[in-house]
Amino acid sequence: MTRREVATSLHRSLARFFVHDYPEKFHSLVADKASHHRALGSTDLACALQACRGRGNRWPLVLEIHATSVVHGLGADRLIGNLLIDLYAKNGLVWQARQVFKELSARDHVSWVAMLSGYAQNGLGKEAFRLYSQMHWSAVVPTPYVLSSVLSACTKGKLFAQGWMIHAQVYKQAFCSETFVGNALIALYLGYGSFKLAERVFCDMLFCDRVTFNTLISGHAQCGYGERALQIFDEMQLSGLRPDCVTVASLLAACASVGDLQKGKQLHSYLLKAGMSFDYITEGSLLDLYVKCGDIETAHDIFNLGDRTNVVLWNLMLVAYGQISDLAKSFEIFCQMQATGIRPNQFTYPCILRTCICSGQIELGEQIHSLSIKNGFESDMYVSGVLIDMYSKYGYLDKARKILEMLDKKDVVSWTSMIAGYVQHDFCEEALATFKEMQDYGVWPDNIGLASASSACAGIKAMRQGLQIHARVYVSGYAADISIWNTLVNLYARCGSSEEAFSLFRAIEHKDEISWNGLISGFGQSRLYEQALMVFMQMGQAGAKYNVFTFVSSISALANLADIKQGKQVHGRAVKTGHTSETEVANALISLYGKCGSIEDAKMIFSEMSLRNEVSWNTIITSCSQHGRGVEALDLFDQMKQEGLKPNDVTFIGVLAACSHVGLVEEGLSYFKSMSNVYGLNPTPDHFACVVDILGRAGQLDRARRFVDEMPITADAMVWRTLLSACKVHKNIEIGEIAAKHLLDLEPHDSASYVLLSNAYAVTGKWANRDQVRKMMKNRGIRKEPGQSWIEVKNAVHAFFVGDRLHPLSDQIYKFLFELNDRLAKIGYKQEKPNLFHEKEQEQKDPTAFVHSEKLAVAFGLMTLPPCIPLRVIKNLRVCDDCHSWMKFTSEVTRREIVLRDVYRFHHFNSGSCSCGDYW
Repeated sequence: MTRREVATSLHRSLARFFVHDYPEKFHSLVADKASHHRALGSTDLACALQACRGRGNRWPLVLEIHATSVVHGLGADRLIGNLLIDLYAKNGLVWQARQVFKELSARDHVSWVAMLSGYAQNGLGKEAFRLYSQMHWSAVVPTPYVLSSVLSACTKGKLFAQGWMIHAQVYKQAFCSETFVGNALIALYLGYGSFKLAERVFCDMLFCDRVTFNTLISGHAQCGYGERALQIFDEMQLSGLRPDCVTVASLLAACASVGDLQKGKQLHSYLLKAGMSFDYITEGSLLDLYVKCGDIETAHDIFNLGDRTNVVLWNLMLVAYGQISDLAKSFEIFCQMQATGIRPNQFTYPCILRTCICSGQIELGEQIHSLSIKNGFESDMYVSGVLIDMYSKYGYLDKARKILEMLDKKDVVSWTSMIAGYVQHDFCEEALATFKEMQDYGVWPDNIGLASASSACAGIKAMRQGLQIHARVYVSGYAADISIWNTLVNLYARCGSSEEAFSLFRAIEHKDEISWNGLISGFGQSRLYEQALMVFMQMGQAGAKYNVFTFVSSISALANLADIKQGKQVHGRAVKTGHTSETEVANALISLYGKCGSIEDAKMIFSEMSLRNEVSWNTIITSCSQHGRGVEALDLFDQMKQEGLKPNDVTFIGVLAACSHVGLVEEGLSYFKSMSNVYGLNPTPDHFACVVDILGRAGQLDRARRFVDEMPITADAMVWRTLLSACKVHKNIEIGEIAAKHLLDLEPHDSASYVLLSNAYAVTGKWANRDQVRKMMKNRGIRKEPGQSWIEVKNAVHAFFVGDRLHPLSDQIYKFLFELNDRLAKIGYKQEKPNLFHEKEQEQKDPTAFVHSEKLAVAFGLMTLPPCIPLRVIKNLRVCDDCHSWMKFTSEVTRREIVLRDVYRFHHFNSGSCSCGDYW
């Protein structure tokens, strides 16, 4: 036998022995080689390495072969090196593969492809691209295999810009017709979300294989484009390619995404007829189809027939019952899973936790949390992300924050859940601080994070930060995301930037209800009520569908404008669309009619409600209180308690105000004490101010002063202003001066404080002190807010000031007013002289200068409005004694109803009396 024949025989024997029992044979073959006086060559070792591929745990032999190659001077051999690179890289030993690659004496295309593939398989996209650049500068012409490998690396590493550069190289090298290169490009563009580019590559390919179609179908299905995925499947069938399990699994996912249960059932039948084996992927896809399409019974049947050791199927069943909010069944499946011996994975706990979130079972969620810690998932990102979401949604923000801070590696979901939780509970500053912290941590925000941050900016009107987030939206590639556009529209609207808000709104190609509602509510919250109503009208003209939020925002805007006429029109639209049955809309209507002075309409809406919540009761109680119906307000409070609803802070504001407006001093104090003693509520400064008002209106100023001194919290400006106002009414300048001193220290630039003190000096005849206060105002540049009244006549709002001569009909108004005063004098009306001016000042002034704005507004209304329409007047200050008396006489003489809304309450004048009972 020749030496060549001996070598060939040994090579074959070496390969055969490696396939079976290499440990005993390897050294004997090496010894046999040595007995023929022939050293081991690269072909021998390469053959041994080939035998190690895909044969289980052969690492001891691989390392020995590697060491042998180095000992025999073959460490830099290209044949051996290429195999070692491939073996090391495929098993995650990228550093060792890189070392072998560096030590090669010469590299061929196989060497570059092996190293590039190793980087790609291990998700090291940047390293793969750098290696490709090194190859390019080394003047090595890339082959289709090289290009497909580096494209795969760019896809896995999300290096889409670099992938575009490689695409240009593909065109330059004329490799577009290569199927595996086209497949890599399709995967790249699908990963980036550019379906148009992916399909353009698909159209340009000369030959498409099963991988091509599977990639396209899977990419579209995963992104929710199920209909297009099914169309591609039709094209696949026309091309003569037969689908495999991967194809069918992707198609089932596509059917699930569009809810096409019928098509899914056809695919299920195809699987059975084609005799395809059911692996964990197809079983999972089938189960997912029936779960998402709501066929829980069939899903359960598939689950029972499937591989019960497959944790994915158990997780899908948890999702199935979570989808229909059946927490009991979900928990039963969860318990069965553990009883069967299936260990939950990182996706199991999120499935059951999401069901707890939907069902509001936070206590059970806490137990699942404890179990996840016990089983070692305390630091898992998936589990922690859902836990943060759960605790955040239900207001346990400290717990959510603690979980976030304990995570070693925080992903975008964890950060975003925390930010969204802060925004949901109006902790907008904390949300923005967390958003910045996320970026400092190196996590790039997604569309949900950007939308939440934008909402946080809107919540605190942080326009500057909002502009930065707006810019980040464009940089991040989310400029087409409608959810972010909607939050940005709301941001600009809330900050009063109406032009920018309208500009962004018009730029939204497909506006949804959220787009319209965000603009309406944003304008309403920035007090641009007219713009909010204009958008509401445009919404109707555009054919957009109204919803609960539309009506609540629009009606709230009308309530703030006190526009009862348009309010009734919007009410009519709500009736037509069936939204008046919604509790939130009914609550808004109660507030509208209450603020517009139509308390009977407010009570009617309340009585017709089928379901009332705390807001319903609070709104009607407050409305009755503001209209002087204190006893009715307290009766409603008792009814609220009888129905099992617990009063809150807002409830007691209405109750205490009701006591104040009807002079129920002891009852009011009893209600105040019950806040903490009975209901466990801590009174706020507003509640203390209400008690001061109760005592002050009743003239018990000494008692009010003691109450302020004994308050457990520091009195704020509202408390002192309420006390000073009572001192002015009851002419107690001693306590008034004390209140004024505190008030001026707290609000040195508020004109109301100076005016109250000045008037208190005037009513007590201390003119020098009054003049001193006025001089102080002048020196400090503080101007008194002028009294002003408004009345709407024929869709136009007319404004009047004291002694006003600016109205076009001023001459007729004054003439009518003087004639009316003569008629009033005949039945006993006697004008009270202004007590804020001494006699010389009164003699020097024109008598018309003392005609208050509300008298002018009422006179104009009597001249222009039909007798059947009540006069509704709004005033920005408290009505004085003379005007109050004048309106009572006017309502008797003219037999007209007059509704006056001043800064404190409503006065309903009818037949010579007022709803306040002359106690205001």
